[in-house]
Amino acid sequence: MNFEYMKNFMDSLTEWIIPGNSVVIYKDGKKVFEYSSGYSDLEKRIKKTGEEQLYIYSCSKVATVTASLQLYEQGKFLLSDPLYEYLPEFKKMYVKDGDRIKAAENPITIRDLFTMTAGLSYATNTPAFEKARKLTDGKMDTRTVIKCLAEEPLLFEPGARWNYSLCHDVLAVLAEVVSGMRFSEYMKKYIFEPLDMNNSYYHTPNDVIISPQYIYEIQDTKNIVELQQKEHTSGVVKRAYGNELVFGENYDSGGAGIITTVDDYAKFAAALANSGTGLNNNRILSSATVKLMKTNQLNEAQRKTMNWRRLRGYGYGLGVRTLIDKAESGSNSSIGEIGWGGAAGATIIADTEEKVALFYAHHMLNPQEEYYQPRLRNVLYSCL
Repeated sequence: MNFEYMKNFMDSLTEWIIPGNSVVIYKDGKKVFEYSSGYSDLEKRIKKTGEEQLYIYSCSKVATVTASLQLYEQGKFLLSDPLYEYLPEFKKMYVKDGDRIKAAENPITIRDLFTMTAGLSYATNTPAFEKARKLTDGKMDTRTVIKCLAEEPLLFEPGARWNYSLCHDVLAVLAEVVSGMRFSEYMKKYIFEPLDMNNSYYHTPNDVIISPQYIYEIQDTKNIVELQQKEHTSGVVKRAYGNELVFGENYDSGGAGIITTVDDYAKFAAALANSGTGLNNNRILSSATVKLMKTNQLNEAQRKTMNWRRLRGYGYGLGVRTLIDKAESGSNSSIGEIGWGGAAGATIIADTEEKVALFYAHHMLNPQEEYYQPRLRNVLYSCL
């Protein structure tokens, strides 16, 4: 193995416009490469070390679905179960139909939550969220927020197509209900602690300082999920601390809530690459469940609606992209390679065939995913 290409690629990103980045790579259960380039704080000229606490946004989803699959393994639910059997507020749903609203014909299933096919959106400036803020005096506990979310009409009939949304936030509430534990506490006990992820949190202790985030100076939207899909337009500026996808101090965001370090989350990636067993031999999922997780769950009609350019050749498993067509993707990775990205430039990759895992982050919103993610993946496999 030779990681000179990876080092050069990361340096090229920080020479371009990314303030700083870090990566950790595991192969066959051993750390084989770690590297940081650029700055964690441009203004203060503080060098990136890889030890910074970061918002990983939607990379949190991979841990959320892993935790939920632990409960699936215990027989707490079936993927085919209607969601309303566990969250009754989702029993009587309505669907947008042009200018009118009609009753949904099909219930949302738990599989729909895992696969982003429930008909939900990422809209948060809605009557449902305003109601939740009033009911909770702004503290926005997870259960109340999701109860209010259920009052919003769906974008489409459950199961009709794929749409990136708050599905995994709802999945976190399902995990709370069937486990009897607050989601952040469940994650600490059954994901973070078993994998020795000692610097991973949902709500940081007072002595933990989160690394600065950056953003392009001129943007035509404030929605960070929309920004994730845009190309850059200007120079970078430091952004105020905070994660607006964590809606209040009592909200445990299954979709975007984890604060961690590159080294910590790479341990989680390594466990997935080792078919569910961590570096310390603690098992968080069975190999059979990891196989299910990485199996494409979308039919052809659904997959056509998952039309982001960087996902060409990928299907969608249980909460992860999964490579199903090397020719279409142009990828040199393995069939069944899984992963996801986050709004500030975090990326997780896990491959059970090669037993390789990567976690990378650069902590800048509007992270240029279309450019860096496919290249990062290809450079990784060229180094092995």
